[in-house]
Amino acid sequence: MDSQTLIDSYDTLLLDLDGVVYLGRGAVSGAPEALRRAEGRGARLAYVTNNASRTPAAIARHLSELGAPAAAEDVVTSAQAAARLVAERVGPGAPVLVVGGMGLRTALRAHGLRPVSTALEKPVAVVQGIAPDLSYGLLSEGALAVRKGALFVAANGDSTMPTGRGELPGNGAMTRVIATATGVEPIVAGKPEPPLHREAVLRTGSTRPLVVGDRLDTDIEGARNAGVDSLLVLTGVAGPLDLLTAGPRHRPTFIAADLSALHRPYPAPRRDGETWGCEGWSARWDGGRLHLDGGGDPVDGLRAACAAVWEAAGDGHADADAVKGVLASRLQDGAFV
Repeated sequence: MDSQTLIDSYDTLLLDLDGVVYLGRGAVSGAPEALRRAEGRGARLAYVTNNASRTPAAIARHLSELGAPAAAEDVVTSAQAAARLVAERVGPGAPVLVVGGMGLRTALRAHGLRPVSTALEKPVAVVQGIAPDLSYGLLSEGALAVRKGALFVAANGDSTMPTGRGELPGNGAMTRVIATATGVEPIVAGKPEPPLHREAVLRTGSTRPLVVGDRLDTDIEGARNAGVDSLLVLTGVAGPLDLLTAGPRHRPTFIAADLSALHRPYPAPRRDGETWGCEGWSARWDGGRLHLDGGGDPVDGLRAACAAVWEAAGDGHADADAVKGVLASRLQDGAFV
């Protein structure tokens, strides 16, 4: 990896959106430029999102306005993954009750299915995704259909969703209404479950994808479930403490400050005796705690620290108190410095 940039080893980037490409309505600094450069080098870009409320065309317009290269066919949503999951189990033209928004309806129609709104239409499946106008009446119709034997599919299982006002209830929280009322758990299509990344691979024809995300419990675990490499960028949800205390399912292949790292050689940590080193930093686990020395790019220090902590933790995870001492001396305004 030393003689080539990180992106040179992959043919497709499977990119999460919020926290990776944009934050709210605005772009993450440098992200559009990094993606245009990646496309110029021949990489395929696929924007993979658990958001099932917006259509791919609407998401692509937003990305284009930010300067990121995107067309509707480059966007892969949990609604599309859910629609394929249903289509593979029922016949063409089958009625499917939509407990959600236009993104789900569009995806179902694209797979030859017929969206409906009431249990009286005898749906063979119920598909639920988040929507701002989700009503008690529609949830009740979904519960009635599931009680009568309809397949229950959730676009995603996110318990919360980030907004400018803070974290609001996500689709995972809303699916508990039907699940509690019926005793039936939904099949989940979105990250970290395999269907969404499978959908992205099928659509792009990728043989060497790299999942890029900002969340350990969806993006990184999803990459692990799909058996592909992952890059965690520090522009969104996950921070240094989350990484250092991550269990095996949540440990990314690569760690970077932002998407610009795609265009540089990746400085992988190297083991030397009991110490892990990375570009001027050295880290070791001794006496039940993390020791970190050196200087330079702070993300290199985090890479070395993660290597040391993850090796010591093995199949478990480090206790937060055992690493907070190092972080307390190197955290400033929420950033690793």
